[in-house]
Amino acid sequence: MERRDLFSSFKNVFTETTSETEVKVIRPPYFEQEGFFYKECIECDGVCGTFCEENIIKIGDDRTPYIDFSLGGCTYCDECAINCPKDVLKVEYKANIEVKIQIDMLKCLSWNGTMCFSCKDPCLDNAIEFLGLFKPSINERCTSCGFCVNYCPTNAITIK
Repeated sequence: MERRDLFSSFKNVFTETTSETEVKVIRPPYFEQEGFFYKECIECDGVCGTFCEENIIKIGDDRTPYIDFSLGGCTYCDECAINCPKDVLKVEYKANIEVKIQIDMLKCLSWNGTMCFSCKDPCLDNAIEFLGLFKPSINERCTSCGFCVNYCPTNAITIK
């Protein structure tokens, strides 16, 4: 067994979920009730994802849409809602994505003395402020669009 195989064999040991850990599905920002996804989307072909200009809406194994921030962020362009054939996503239900974006100070390069603006540059809302050149924080202007998540070189941007 090579070293690479040895360490990748540990992956499942450390990432295994327990009954206490529940992964939150990140939904597009245009829905009224979570339950509608399971009633209506299972009969759809994932049309909302084909109209996403950022290509971050994916269709899960349960045939419901979710957002994958590892691919980019949401511009709130309304296209997924406008083109939803089942009216699960509607423009009139538009809201910020229901997650809280946070910066892990232990992983963040700037918090640890290295100048880095990777999270600030893609932020469309100027929601990331720096104290001087270091110590970024997320302010009240954050819309949870997720653009900062993909650009952080150390995965210091977390989603709660």
